[in-house]
Amino acid sequence: MAGRGTRLRPHTLTTPKPLLPIAGKPIVQRLVEDIAVVCNDKIEEIAFIIGDFGAQVEKDLAKIAESLGATAKIYYQDQPLGTAHALLCAKESINGEVVIAFADTLFKADFILDRSQDGTIWVQKVENPASYGVIKTDTTGYITDFVEKPAHFVSDMAIIGIYYVKDGDMLRNEMQYLLDNDIKDKGEYQLTNALESMKTKGVKFVPSLISEWLDCGNKDYTVHTNKRYLEYLHERTTSGQSQEQLVASSVKNLHSVLIPPVYIGENVVLHHSVIGPHVSIGANTVVKNSVVANSVVQQNSVLEHVNIENSMVGSFVKYQGKPSDLSVGDYTVVKL
Repeated sequence: MAGRGTRLRPHTLTTPKPLLPIAGKPIVQRLVEDIAVVCNDKIEEIAFIIGDFGAQVEKDLAKIAESLGATAKIYYQDQPLGTAHALLCAKESINGEVVIAFADTLFKADFILDRSQDGTIWVQKVENPASYGVIKTDTTGYITDFVEKPAHFVSDMAIIGIYYVKDGDMLRNEMQYLLDNDIKDKGEYQLTNALESMKTKGVKFVPSLISEWLDCGNKDYTVHTNKRYLEYLHERTTSGQSQEQLVASSVKNLHSVLIPPVYIGENVVLHHSVIGPHVSIGANTVVKNSVVANSVVQQNSVLEHVNIENSMVGSFVKYQGKPSDLSVGDYTVVKL
């Protein structure tokens, strides 16, 4: 999670992209919680590979690990040299059974990880496979090829960026071999090359098809992911599968209407407004005389006399006006 998140600016100028909220929790926290459900077992350690994000971010990540009963390790990548290079920044943690995840995507899955397999690759069918790493399988269902952004059609089964490997030590050694021998693909050291080498040495990988892949690459994708995740959480809470509280008990609702699904954080004040559907509002935010739909509003902001949808509003924003599609970063004042 060491990338700069340039496609989500201005929001990522003050907050690393994996810590931006989806339905009230950071993207990376949603991701590790969902992986824990799929793994269906205790996670001992979570290693976060980050850039220079500061001490507070590292404390926040440690709390995420602790919430799952795991210890946190923090590692740093200071050069964007590819996925294998990034992972080797955390080589001390790559041993035994490991799950690797790139922290800018969420998913919905209806399976439990089969740990009897040598390795599992999470995949999703896509319309434009040339933009992704893809896999090919044989008639028995095992993966035969990993292809990074194929120029010609190979497969429509895209790797979403989550992997299970039973033998983490072997994976670590294969990635180290790439760096030691300067073996690059498209100018970078690629995880898929290490997986390919493991496969040729007899390791068998299987795909696991997820039911939905949710991207957080830019503002529109993030708003859509927030929408779908709220729907997912609403289904789980109404069916009794989850006890997650989507509207905090400390919310002050003064003649406002909530249209589910919504997430409303601690100490939010809603005054003569219509909120929802598909809205997340962070703690200590005030919304007055407004209509907010299909949007993400972060913490400690004030919105008054606005009518917005398909929008992201950062923290510590003061906003008066009525554009219907916007992206406003932290500490912004807008008056129209």
